[in-house]
Amino acid sequence: MKSLLTERDRHILRIAIPSIVSNITVPLLGLVDVAITGHLGSAAYIGAIAVGGMLFNVIYWLFAFLRMGTSGLTSQALGRRRPAQCVSLLRKSLTVALAIASALILFQVPVRELGLIIMQPTGDVRSFTITYFSICIWGAPASLGLFALNGWFIGMQNSRSPMAVAIAQNVINIVVSLCLVFFFGMKVEGVAAGTLVAQWSGFLLAALLCRKYYGKMLRRHARERGEGISAGALFRINRDIFLRTLCLVSVLMFFTAAGSRQGEVILAVNTLLMQLYLLVSYVMDGFANAAEAMSGKYWGAGNGMAFRQTVKRCFLWGAACTALFTLLYIIGGEPFLHLLTDEGNVVEASAAYVAWAWLVPACSVGAFIWDGVFIGITASRQMLLSSFAAAAVFFSVYALTIPTLHNHGLWLAFLCFMLTRGLVQSWLYATNIRKKI
Repeated sequence: MKSLLTERDRHILRIAIPSIVSNITVPLLGLVDVAITGHLGSAAYIGAIAVGGMLFNVIYWLFAFLRMGTSGLTSQALGRRRPAQCVSLLRKSLTVALAIASALILFQVPVRELGLIIMQPTGDVRSFTITYFSICIWGAPASLGLFALNGWFIGMQNSRSPMAVAIAQNVINIVVSLCLVFFFGMKVEGVAAGTLVAQWSGFLLAALLCRKYYGKMLRRHARERGEGISAGALFRINRDIFLRTLCLVSVLMFFTAAGSRQGEVILAVNTLLMQLYLLVSYVMDGFANAAEAMSGKYWGAGNGMAFRQTVKRCFLWGAACTALFTLLYIIGGEPFLHLLTDEGNVVEASAAYVAWAWLVPACSVGAFIWDGVFIGITASRQMLLSSFAAAAVFFSVYALTIPTLHNHGLWLAFLCFMLTRGLVQSWLYATNIRKKI
């Protein structure tokens, strides 16, 4: 097998595989919290963790530019062999992360109340959600700071450190939450405190790994500004990525709300089928991370041949994953849904929609890989344009098809959204970016 792989393939896998492991561990933080609260004797505890977890997911996802922008700019600086610029980027990203986190803590009450108005929990769920939020919000500096550090690690072609941090966070979260809940009698407070401890532990571990592997470089260039990076350029890149993420969040939240309006059974079916999309995304994102790290490095170095070969090889790996997941979903899609639930009416209803999951890998591969390439070369405006166009397509297809196709129309709109992102990015690459190589 090794002889069949080129050196570039091995480089891609060295970044992609640890990234895939990291991606898979991310949802475990929420899953552990749900599993623990599921044994506390009230459904209100589970609801509070679900609502609170969703609030933080949306908040932190909106600030994902801290990771993406840092990754692309750092990989380019690395390709240009400008270590002072790499150090300066880390310093600036951590400063921005701390400023945003401070604002979230300062305005935590209006942020929390806005989220509760949108989610509309009632009774005990609302009360427990407030408790959970009020504790976990103090993890904002650690979570956003970790975004900056992980982005910097990826830009430095290092995906093993984020993997180690992700695994450590989950282990710490499990141990601390279990101890606080079952040995000290805490309930939602214990789960929230366990998450908080895990977040800060992950950040501190990342800082230690950064010092271990890059301490000499950090000390050598600590006082240098890092020429070539303006605050205005950093703001424009982060602004575009923020708006692009807002488009994605809007579509996904509308998708959930549209399913909910069709009743509990359809909502459950869509939730189950979305797990198949998420499973693909965890793997595809690994190769997207490899694409952003390597394409950014070669773009910064001005090595057009290596850049084009990297894009080509990443798409070949994406195509292989597409074929594998499509086959797995055709063969094992329905049995997998049976593993997730034993509710007969949900399983029966899902049979009519599972075929949409078969198309998910093929429709989404372009969006994932191109996102990685565009992040690497900091083509943030192109990412925003493609996401805006795809969101417009999603809402248009939904409006046209929902009266007759109902939930099938919703899934058609979602797949058109993913496909459009990839197609528009392909067009932008061919007509704009490739000319600059």
